[in-house]
Amino acid sequence: MVPMHSFLQEISSCMIATVPEKFFDRVQEGSIILKKSPSSTFSFCQEGILVEGESSPVKTDLVIMATGFRGEKKLKDVFVSPTLQDQIVGSPETILPLYRECIHGRIPQLAVIGFSESISNLFTSEMRCRWLSELFVGTFKLPSIKEMEKDVEKWDKYAKQYASGQYYRRSCIGALHLWYNDQLCKDMGWNHKRKKGVFAELFEPYGPMDYVTS
Repeated sequence: MVPMHSFLQEISSCMIATVPEKFFDRVQEGSIILKKSPSSTFSFCQEGILVEGESSPVKTDLVIMATGFRGEKKLKDVFVSPTLQDQIVGSPETILPLYRECIHGRIPQLAVIGFSESISNLFTSEMRCRWLSELFVGTFKLPSIKEMEKDVEKWDKYAKQYASGQYYRRSCIGALHLWYNDQLCKDMGWNHKRKKGVFAELFEPYGPMDYVTS
């Protein structure tokens, strides 16, 4: 549970997790036991669960398997065509080529919601859905494919500079959450400064209610 990277790298890679109240207290007292299996090999037995590398089973009433998932594979599985599968994930050396983390310039009639992570995924996904709805009704138009690809390249440079190691592929916007929302607001023709007054804009934190529209 000890972070392997700096705070900036963690937040830029969306590797910071929120845990329930007194979680670490329960870990320390032993009522929650954390185990990492080198090869994800384990088996259940009468006493609990036997993890590879352990000489005796872990006695437990409940097992939570934090296996994770591969978001890129989920996107590729949307398509049957190998060409489209390659296009949606792009090069393994770059972030996913999604404009505004939603639109692939070379795959029409497709929008992706929820792949790119942030500090608050539900909040960010809701903003993207609103952005998409305004796009669908014609409030604004997308730029050219080349312009969208240039914008993706800028995000790629940022991700490689600040995200940790190979985690730039997660397309995390955690450290630029508000700046990203500003871009969506500008696209939709909204004032990106959502607070009432200069002092509120400078000192009050932003939240979902700041983006409510009538």
